[in-house]
Amino acid sequence: MIDITNNAVEIVNPTINESLRVGDYYDDEDICVDVRNVSVMFNLSKNREEGLKEYFINMVKGNIGYKEFWALRNVSLKVHKGDSVALIGRNGSGKSTLLKTIAGIIKPTRGSVEVKGTIAPLIEMSGGFDRSLSARENIFLVGAMHGHTRKYMKKRFDEIIEFAELEKFVDVPIKNYSSGMVSRLGFAVATCVNADIIIADEVLSVGDAKFRMKCEERIQQMLKGGTTILYVSHSTAQVKKICRTAVWLDKGMIIDMGNASDVSDKYMQSIKE
Repeated sequence: MIDITNNAVEIVNPTINESLRVGDYYDDEDICVDVRNVSVMFNLSKNREEGLKEYFINMVKGNIGYKEFWALRNVSLKVHKGDSVALIGRNGSGKSTLLKTIAGIIKPTRGSVEVKGTIAPLIEMSGGFDRSLSARENIFLVGAMHGHTRKYMKKRFDEIIEFAELEKFVDVPIKNYSSGMVSRLGFAVATCVNADIIIADEVLSVGDAKFRMKCEERIQQMLKGGTTILYVSHSTAQVKKICRTAVWLDKGMIIDMGNASDVSDKYMQSIKE
């Protein structure tokens, strides 16, 4: 269900909405992500320096030029607790930039983002890992980065290793892992720390078919437990399977949003046309 208020598009979990609705009012206490008129601009160099030396020479001469690139333009949306929201659109439409802005990795050029609850970002599956350390050491390292105690991570350690199927490689430095092994470890750690919000960027496009099925099952379990999912994918089939709501972005702006199946079909139709 979608409610448009003050030019902001509000994404509401239909199962939660009925108990909170009073007339046309929605309880703001249930909002976990509030994006207000967010725009993100990057400075792109007009020069084609082929090395650091050439860059500094041009900088001293005053020959460095930039052009503005707006990755997001006046994006506003509200996500309610327990909802599953997909961001869809072609490459360069602003999906990953929006996720990174919500995760706090990128600060908006304009506007504001308010997040209530803890976030586990699966934007880069190896994010936070020290490649010289083993899986065992990295689990405690990433756990500490998320604010969890060593005692808590010990309780979840076996579950993480079992899910990632790395029992034989626990004490091997992850620099010797394949990309699939690193992805499995990253997903297992991020989804075992009981975060309120999971931000996932194409996490189900890595690994083999068996692992992708395990990931889907884990996400479904988290949704049943009340976790909020913000998910980027180019697979409309996965979007329809996992998410209730979809937001279609193009050139940094929201084109449409609503029921995941309906919006996905409109998006695919626009590509065919």
